[in-house]
Amino acid sequence: MGTDVPVTVTIVYSYRPRQVIEKVMQLEEGGTVAQALLASGLTQQFPEFTAATHGVGIWGKKVGPTHVLRDQDRLEIYRPLTVDPKVARRERFVGQGAKKAAGLFAKRRAGAKAGY
Repeated sequence: MGTDVPVTVTIVYSYRPRQVIEKVMQLEEGGTVAQALLASGLTQQFPEFTAATHGVGIWGKKVGPTHVLRDQDRLEIYRPLTVDPKVARRERFVGQGAKKAAGLFAKRRAGAKAGY
């Protein structure tokens, strides 16, 4: 392992819905998630970003700050949830209703029960 080949990683952060920042960076071999985040400048650009409130993952799998990055990794920064997904689904269902022709229940066979 005497070669110092740089590792290319992509850091992705969506600081609000439909607003995404994507940075392609080169790090030294053996660089960690924490080092990549610090080098990206996102912690200075977004002061609300902290490792305690935001999760990080590589290609959708959660990792810790000491995880060693490999070439072509996609480091994703996750925002905290503002609404519980179960509550949001329940509220959408109440808004659509099983009797209305909307959402999941838009297509229904004649005489069939709701949702079938």
